[in-house]
Amino acid sequence: MSGPFDPLREQLAAAAQEFAGVGILPGMVDDVERALAEELEIFPVCHHSPASALAMVRRLREKQPKVIYLELCEDLRPVLDELVNCRLPVALQAFATDIDGFPAEWAPLSVIAPITESSAEYQAIAYALQTPGVEIVLVDRSVDHVFQWAPRERDGDPAAEKTVEPVVDTVGVEIGDLRPRFAELEEHLLHHGKVRHWSEWWDQYVEQPLSGADYDTYRQVMVLIGSLFRRLRPDGNEVDEDRERYMWTRMREHLAATGADPATCLYVCGAFHAASPVMGEHLDITPRTATQWLYGLIPSSHSQIERQFALAPGSVSIASATWEKAVKRTGVTPFRLGGKPRKGKATPATPRPVSDRLSDFLRQPPSLDSFDEAELLDWCVEIVRLARRNGYQSSTADAIAVYETSILLAGLRNRKRPTPYDFQDAAVTCIEKDVVPGRRDVRRLCEIMLGGDRIGQVGYDSLPPLARDVLDRLAPLGLDLQKRTLSRALMNLDTDPELVPCSDLLWMLRYLLPEGAVKPIMGSRVLGERSIQESWDLWLGKYQRELIELGYEGVTIEQVLEQRLRAAAWDQKATAATVLAAVEDSLLFLGSRRFTEELGARAVELLAAERTVDDAPEVLRRIRRLLAYYRSAGHGLPAWCEAFVTAGYAHYCTLLPTAFVDEESGVRQVGAMLGFLFSMESLALSLGCDRAQLELAVQQSHPEAPPKVALLWTAKFQLGLLSMADLRALTADLLDNPLIVPSVPLYVSGFVQALESAPALTSFVVEVLSGAFGRLPDDVLIPWLPKLIAALRKEAPELVPVLVREAGRTFPGTLAAVDAWVAPWSAQAAPAVPAAVAAGPVGELLAAHPAATDALAALLGCSGEWQQSGGPPVAEGNPEVATLLAAHPQTAAALAALL
Repeated sequence: MSGPFDPLREQLAAAAQEFAGVGILPGMVDDVERALAEELEIFPVCHHSPASALAMVRRLREKQPKVIYLELCEDLRPVLDELVNCRLPVALQAFATDIDGFPAEWAPLSVIAPITESSAEYQAIAYALQTPGVEIVLVDRSVDHVFQWAPRERDGDPAAEKTVEPVVDTVGVEIGDLRPRFAELEEHLLHHGKVRHWSEWWDQYVEQPLSGADYDTYRQVMVLIGSLFRRLRPDGNEVDEDRERYMWTRMREHLAATGADPATCLYVCGAFHAASPVMGEHLDITPRTATQWLYGLIPSSHSQIERQFALAPGSVSIASATWEKAVKRTGVTPFRLGGKPRKGKATPATPRPVSDRLSDFLRQPPSLDSFDEAELLDWCVEIVRLARRNGYQSSTADAIAVYETSILLAGLRNRKRPTPYDFQDAAVTCIEKDVVPGRRDVRRLCEIMLGGDRIGQVGYDSLPPLARDVLDRLAPLGLDLQKRTLSRALMNLDTDPELVPCSDLLWMLRYLLPEGAVKPIMGSRVLGERSIQESWDLWLGKYQRELIELGYEGVTIEQVLEQRLRAAAWDQKATAATVLAAVEDSLLFLGSRRFTEELGARAVELLAAERTVDDAPEVLRRIRRLLAYYRSAGHGLPAWCEAFVTAGYAHYCTLLPTAFVDEESGVRQVGAMLGFLFSMESLALSLGCDRAQLELAVQQSHPEAPPKVALLWTAKFQLGLLSMADLRALTADLLDNPLIVPSVPLYVSGFVQALESAPALTSFVVEVLSGAFGRLPDDVLIPWLPKLIAALRKEAPELVPVLVREAGRTFPGTLAAVDAWVAPWSAQAAPAVPAAVAAGPVGELLAAHPAATDALAALLGCSGEWQQSGGPPVAEGNPEVATLLAAHPQTAAALAALL
């Protein structure tokens, strides 16, 4: 049976036999003929293609279809109605956090479909929503099926148990992804086309020739290209064919349910799917999983679209500029949402005769655009102006160089008219320097000049409830928070108490949104403090997408924050330190006593179950801060705090001997454990803990590492097992032993860590360091100093200022006082004289019972002898006392009887 494409088929078959001996080229013609013979008109498109958008506008105005079937996830249909409130580009999004039926490590799931004004799909959507009586039906697989069909086996191995995650965090869905799936073909086309990017090749050899072509030519060429890329795909088309069966199944179901005439319908899909060999085939569609999907709109931008779909930088901006120029040149009126509903009379649907337009199109070279000298001159002048504004030392000579280089590059690439890509390369060659003087380089300036990175915005009415609630609650600030510029909010919370809720909300937004969206300039939010004045930099318009995605997690900011804190506390990797952080955040932002106590109980549970002490410093820091907050609040400690202290005391006493000898437990961790035990000791003992447990733990500890040995000495000093004289003797032995002297910095770092639990030893550590500097010779001290500094910087950077302040109080402050200064701990600080007993009853009592005073002196490391008092007896030296006792003898008699 002969057809209109027989001459073209014979011509391509001959070419195929001559070059390759395969039937790819004749098969391409078969695909074109099959697509054109389908009763349901197929409109092939390429994503973000001005030529496709122009052809779509012309065809819609000519045919005025009643039903439009669009290649887009079918469950995104309700979101299309919200596009009227948006400024493009925006993206349709489906989002799910609580997943059911998918691997847990995939969560959260997200699918986006960007929409730009220069795309054919937007023109179809705008036509359908603005024209009464027109229905638009999305027929592609649902977002749930997108992930159902995602591969779950690693490297195709059925034995692999673990699932693989999607390649990107957010799966992008685009209509008309038309790019070679055969790397060698793309490389060949770019090389012989003398271009760098696929977008540039497409613009020169497809976009420009088709922008002025008639509809039949456009349609046949697009199907031919889709067929070529489809047949040269090396990894097969099984998934794509299933998608096509899915779409045809949905279209057949709709036609059967509504009785619509296929002649009045239009099927808009990518050119790759327009050449499908499975047209009209049925697919048994599996049910969706129980995953709860949320749908909405998020702002997008040209640069985001380029990054997500691996397009050349600036290609979407250039396509947008090309679209605007084509609209002006052709006089076509595009469809736009937001205007008045369009009323028109549909023309009778008559079948178009099929004729071969490909032969003439492929036989003749594309007509080159005429050289537009005025346009190129404007570009050159504008880029030099922008470059000077951004710090480049450009001049008129650079403009001339860019002009000539653009023409040269266009000629080398077989173009008569320089394209934006030629101009970009010429500007970079002539203006760019080794160092970019500002925030933007020349290539970025070219993108801005040729259209810029257009950023979309979702209107207030299309925002989720949470985002609208945030804007409403911040309305008292009197700022337009939807604009993309930075806003400064100044609040005096004393004079304007109605702004306090705004302040609370801003602190929660700062916690939930990325850095920069909400930034405090003045004011702070810490436990036990309240800011009187606050100043904020607000950039919610720029971070609108992040604010919208918060709306997928809850209805209010408080609900989202509570869910985040709960998820962090009950995460499988949660520790006591992370839960204490959640407790602190709950007190700062939520103020819910019930929820805080729930988190506190979780912290007690995790602390008792921990088998390591890695987080001991963080636990100590946070529980100290929480205890201080509760004590200052005046309401007493909650039950969970008391349980945490008692559990922590028993827990760290149990792990202390192991931590002292375990190499994986650092000195900071052991020091924090001792800090917890000694600083919380009084509270723990009042709650029923036993001090003997701590004494036994210290006695059972036998460390070998020098820092931990020093920590053990200080712990024994705290318990009274060592005196100050014993500590001095031990450190003196260290300095006297030449084999141990190189390790003294490690001992010092241990003593410094002990200040966490025994701040009274600060003067002793200064004494040890001073003694070392005074006794060690230079040949030992000079190599010893770097090790000391490194040890202190690594192990105790936050405690070094404590030593510096103590040294400032100990050592003289002037140079003249140095010669007369004597160290307070020096044995020659004062001549050894017997201690004189004070006259009076106190002195006589101490002299009569010296045991208590001698024990206290031994504990403090003091030495001396008792001196008998030479003063008169109490009665003789104090006649007033004698008179009082004689007048009232009852008290003395009762005391004598008691003793």
